[in-house]
Amino acid sequence: MEFAHALLVLVLAVFIAAFILLVVGTIYFDLSNSEIPPGVDQPVKLRIIHSVLIGTAVLGKIFEKLGLCSQVGFVRNMRWVKKFGKDPKLFIKDLKFGTVPVRVYQPRAPSAGQRRGVIFFHGGGWIFGSIDTHETLCRYIARESESVVVSVEYRLAPEHTYPAQYEDCLTATTHFMKTAEDYGVDPACIIVSGDSAGGNLAAAVCQTLISRPDLPKIHAQVLIYPCLQAIDFNLPSYQQNCSVPLLFRERTAFYVLQYLKGDASFLEDVLEGSHMPVDVKLKFRKWLSADNIPKEFKVRGYKSQVLTAGSNEVYEAVKKICEPTFSPLLADDAIVRQLPESFILTCEYDVLRDDGLLYKKRLEDSGVPVIWYHIENGFHGILSLFNHGRLSFPSGKRGLDSIVNFLRRL
Repeated sequence: MEFAHALLVLVLAVFIAAFILLVVGTIYFDLSNSEIPPGVDQPVKLRIIHSVLIGTAVLGKIFEKLGLCSQVGFVRNMRWVKKFGKDPKLFIKDLKFGTVPVRVYQPRAPSAGQRRGVIFFHGGGWIFGSIDTHETLCRYIARESESVVVSVEYRLAPEHTYPAQYEDCLTATTHFMKTAEDYGVDPACIIVSGDSAGGNLAAAVCQTLISRPDLPKIHAQVLIYPCLQAIDFNLPSYQQNCSVPLLFRERTAFYVLQYLKGDASFLEDVLEGSHMPVDVKLKFRKWLSADNIPKEFKVRGYKSQVLTAGSNEVYEAVKKICEPTFSPLLADDAIVRQLPESFILTCEYDVLRDDGLLYKKRLEDSGVPVIWYHIENGFHGILSLFNHGRLSFPSGKRGLDSIVNFLRRL
């Protein structure tokens, strides 16, 4: 019995050691394949946050292999979210707008008139994120801009694929617009907003509501490092920042495919650009071209890509990518010129930087007023880290304050 017990302890110790080595080795491999340029704000902090995220993903993958849970489920549950109590300046209530869960933040202070309303769609690659992960951000916007903020808990991929997320956001927005006065909000002063994937959803919802004569017009849109197209993953920002945390080029394409169809098949085709036939690329080239990116954003290195023939089989499987509700950058001119005043925030060290720059140009060329705020030392996701104690980023706080200032003057 003693020998069997000792053998069991030895086997367990070997298993634990192998497990630790596997985790450490995988994390080291991922870290060694990432790049934090010297111009990034507080690179040590970013490296720490990136390491934690990689470690969580690795553990999730191991548990998935062991049949304990899915990696996606593990990562969702392990993302640390501080539980907040009551806010002395806000009334906070969880509701449903139709079938869509939302969280409403209303300032407690009395108001002389109706307030502006801000509907917010969280980021997370359409896979992660929730009203809880963006709680701090939404509280700050509601308090500092003295607005009623509605945060939307839309369905997530891969369990739910396009257009489920878009439909949830559209449902929540139309409900809010119809019932705005119940929350002390002026129906003519509603702003749609979101970060990353949420910025994609905000832009798509804003475009859709242009053609709704039964509703008030959207007053403005706020797009925070938005993902606005899935045609070209070789724009200058994708080449320059392909391995910069917190969003890699390959991971972006992976998220897009998860959102589109619930799996990552055709990932290499999408990255290479062979998922689109040449005639489709040429159709959208006037809006989606590196030629429309200012020269100062190409100085860190950019190689123009030769148009290559795409596979019709792949295109048939992913062609919904071309729909404006999926890629808002591709909307018709007739829609774009009717869009409201816009605020676009971009970060220099972000693969999605050029999506924002291209949309800014399209809006300006169509006569739409645009306020652009660029964080020169910023990276993707920096605004969500504006209030993380010792892991906070002042640049993110300044970016968030620029949004608050924009809202306050509307």
